[in-house]
Amino acid sequence: MTYPEAYIEFLMYFHGNRDYFECHEVLEEYWKEVDPKNRTSHWVGLIQIAVGFYHYRRGNLAGSGRTLQKAFKNIEMNQNELTQLGIHSKKLQDMLTDTSHQISQGQPYQSINLPLTDDSLVDQVQAVCEENGYIWCSPSDLSNTGLVHRHSLRDRSEVITERNNALRKKRG
Repeated sequence: MTYPEAYIEFLMYFHGNRDYFECHEVLEEYWKEVDPKNRTSHWVGLIQIAVGFYHYRRGNLAGSGRTLQKAFKNIEMNQNELTQLGIHSKKLQDMLTDTSHQISQGQPYQSINLPLTDDSLVDQVQAVCEENGYIWCSPSDLSNTGLVHRHSLRDRSEVITERNNALRKKRG
């Protein structure tokens, strides 16, 4: 089976260095290319998982819980698509249920590994991890603040400028 490059990258970041922010970025860009505006797309469900774990690791339990509940519903709707991507959707749902319970109990973040069913996919992602200096399925480095708080450390000047320009145009 041939998988989209963006999906391979998503899996590399998810399991390699636990850069959930980059998981979100890579897959969101791909989703906007192949299935734009479809909020029920299976790609959105995978993005929601990454976002949910990003928030969980940062201690945003309410945001994480809400996002993972949305992901759970998406996965429930898109089991066939996830199976085609080499993911065991039932096991993933069980994992998200367990994680949501941990969040509701205020338990600290723990990394998970997506339940992949295609050994050739695992081999492919492991190789990409190795090429990039990541260790497959290693736990998240909670001391890496650049990774844990990535969204707040990036340069957002371009986004802010665009928003301000749009507001000026709107005001006339």
